[in-house]
Amino acid sequence: MNDEKTVRLDRMRYTKNSMASGLALLSILFDVIFFISIYESNVGSWYYNILMGASILYNLIFLLAAFLCSEGIKNYKIGYSYVMIALGLGQLARIFIYPVKAHAATVTIQEQAVTVMETAQFTRCVAYLVLSAVCLFIGAYVGMTRSRQLKAHLEALGVAA
Repeated sequence: MNDEKTVRLDRMRYTKNSMASGLALLSILFDVIFFISIYESNVGSWYYNILMGASILYNLIFLLAAFLCSEGIKNYKIGYSYVMIALGLGQLARIFIYPVKAHAATVTIQEQAVTVMETAQFTRCVAYLVLSAVCLFIGAYVGMTRSRQLKAHLEALGVAA
């Protein structure tokens, strides 16, 4: 049993951390679906404000940072795990910006009050952001765990990490 564990740990020296990397990429996919769901909405002029520009800018930064994390964590660099946790917290915070505000808002179109974001779209948007955050958190946990295991193994072998 101990030999199997040693071989598994030694293999980590030559293979990539594809699970953590894949989870970061999956979080990007959920974010893109959220992005499409929010920005395809065209209910009056409620979305046309400075907050939309800030949201788009944040979304671009998120996509770039998450992709960078997927590449960095692939090589067992533990620092990217902390960035992934921060990005996940950012995804959870985003729930309270557009989805919650748009779900509570109404606009008048042709003398009728219309909800900016219906309940079904609100639920989907929240689910996409939560799934994106969960992927980042799990990926960060896997990245930290495997990075520490590899570091301990390399130290036991006397190899510089």
